[in-house]
Amino acid sequence: MSMACNSLSLFSPNYFIPISTKPPSKHLFSSHTYLPCNFSQYCNSSREFPLPSVASIPYQPINVDYLEEEFSGHGVTFEGIGDSCVAKMGLENGSTVNLMLPSGLISSYKAPMWHGGKVELLHTSVSEDENGGAVIQGGVSLALNCSSDGDGEVSWSPCNWALRSIRGDAQESIQVELIDRDSEKNIEVKYIVTLKKDMLSSELVVSNSKSSSLLQLTGSIVSHLVVSTPDATYALGLEGSDFFNRSPLLTNFALVPPDFGQKKEFGLGQILGQMTLKGLSSVWGARNQNTADDAESSPRESEEEMEGEEDDNYKHLKEQMSRIYTSAPRYFTIIDRGNRNSVGVGREGFDELYMFSPGSRHEYYSTYSYVCVGQSALLKPIILGPEEEWRGLQHLHNPNL
Repeated sequence: MSMACNSLSLFSPNYFIPISTKPPSKHLFSSHTYLPCNFSQYCNSSREFPLPSVASIPYQPINVDYLEEEFSGHGVTFEGIGDSCVAKMGLENGSTVNLMLPSGLISSYKAPMWHGGKVELLHTSVSEDENGGAVIQGGVSLALNCSSDGDGEVSWSPCNWALRSIRGDAQESIQVELIDRDSEKNIEVKYIVTLKKDMLSSELVVSNSKSSSLLQLTGSIVSHLVVSTPDATYALGLEGSDFFNRSPLLTNFALVPPDFGQKKEFGLGQILGQMTLKGLSSVWGARNQNTADDAESSPRESEEEMEGEEDDNYKHLKEQMSRIYTSAPRYFTIIDRGNRNSVGVGREGFDELYMFSPGSRHEYYSTYSYVCVGQSALLKPIILGPEEEWRGLQHLHNPNL
């Protein structure tokens, strides 16, 4: 299987990650379909994996037994799912994370609460595609597009993450480092997932090894945060932030209602029937054709042209919203009054904040009971000079201990 992510833009309607036709596992929230990854050779004297080269594709299945043996004692266990696996990170205080390999999707983050229990903070949905394969959407995912000066529209996106190292322990914190690279373009991207007692961090480190060319980065770290309903959900701390309304950011893992953008709103908790997402391409502003036709035919304002300044410090997220804030604070809070829960959201390195709400027309505690936050570079790309390195982080803070 060839790597479909090497030469297509994130914003191209032809950009996609191949989906397996294998039926979903019985463990629905611990399964996903990925491009295969090469874990057939390891260095026994080191806790770092040799990096797979582009020429080695197709990769061999992940050696789960080896991972268990090599990394025992770090607070991480591994579960094989077909030719891929789940890295399960767990701290002694009860915080846990499920990290999918080699896609890099974080499908679960359970955090301990003040009352002694644990609560899932990420929203993930599993459905079946037309070929009977499992399609997972939601969680925390990365959509990054890298293009070099002089390459024109030819670009590369990291999507086949190799496990490089694991550090830490179950007492204090666990850090898992993934890596992907394009040797031809001299681009290397590290994706570092860190679990602490009260925080989950996703960090990107991008290196431009070229001696003369600039590197342009666009994309986002997108998180789907579970809520009871957007009608009970508020964003605290955004007052005074400039914003632009834009169509939703769609990636292979993005969860967007097919009817998003239609003008008519319904009462809370109304059952709309079973809705499915079909074959969303990874493209900013593109939609399923049926959804686009519906949205075009329905009365709606020209949101793509709207911009303004947030005038509410306690922003109610009950209405449909797809927005990029260009001057948002580095830290703000999402409050869900229905679940009596809150999540702090922080960022470093990114200048923009993407926020999405599916609106309140959907049933409580359903497929669309979530809001999205994304640390982003969508309107203004990040530029790396020759032999420069850039870091960008997202923090999801649990203030409920």
